[in-house]
Amino acid sequence: MTATPIETFCVELPHGIRLSCRAAGPPQAPVLLLLHGFPEAAFAWDEVMGLLGGQFRCVAPNLRGYAPSSSPAEVSAYRARHLVQDIAALIDALGAPVSGLVAHDWGGALAWNLAAQHPQLLWRLAIINSPHPATFLRELRHNPAQQQASAYMNFLCRPDAEALLAENDFARLWPFFGAPPGGAPWLTEALRQQYREVWRAGLSGPLNYYRASPLRPATSEDAALSQLVLDPAQVTVRVPTLVVWGEADVALPPALLDGLDAYVPQMRLQRVPGAGHWIIHEQPALVADALREHFGGR
Repeated sequence: MTATPIETFCVELPHGIRLSCRAAGPPQAPVLLLLHGFPEAAFAWDEVMGLLGGQFRCVAPNLRGYAPSSSPAEVSAYRARHLVQDIAALIDALGAPVSGLVAHDWGGALAWNLAAQHPQLLWRLAIINSPHPATFLRELRHNPAQQQASAYMNFLCRPDAEALLAENDFARLWPFFGAPPGGAPWLTEALRQQYREVWRAGLSGPLNYYRASPLRPATSEDAALSQLVLDPAQVTVRVPTLVVWGEADVALPPALLDGLDAYVPQMRLQRVPGAGHWIIHEQPALVADALREHFGGR
């Protein structure tokens, strides 16, 4: 149960994309923008926003491709530069700079890039179980454990992935949450129904994030990973950054944290033993407390 009511609104961005948002907290409070991942949606932040809403204006958009936000059909519309453009424009609409940008999973991919390329749009950054592109590239190239953990990404790029995932009440999607259907204690029937509604509205947009990205294990048919070059200057984040990491994350092992401080010189790392990838669902109070401490100083 959240401590602050959740409201909804839409923002029409100047480049023609419409983002549906959920929000909590006083309109005049410092703004925190929260970005979700896959196969989530903005509602994944509801508990965290409810806990923070007395101190911050929390805004969580449904990212491009996630209903009811705009969902372009072309895979090319989900390349990183377009996704980052959405968030930059949303921050401008909310009143740049925002006090903080918070991101999980795929939302983190956007946030890492935006913070590196447009640091003037935010005061501080918080990343929750989302790999920095440089350490992710390193691990995908050289660590067999990460290659195996990320093999699902190539499945999600299949042209029939939408149909396969939708079969039998999304039987292939529920295990993404780390347990058989109903096995995760936090995955209540009410929450499952929220996920069903988002997934029934369309999976092509969410899957196009994977199809448009070269950051996935290389295959004999797709060697884009081997050709990818990242300029350290373009991916270094110089705003104060909190990284919260559930160490039991199966898809994103803690080796991704090795060497991260080279790209994030003002980083504070909070490891959470026993917590998994879905820590924002598993331990929302812990996440809210960490965010309050990180952003409360400004």
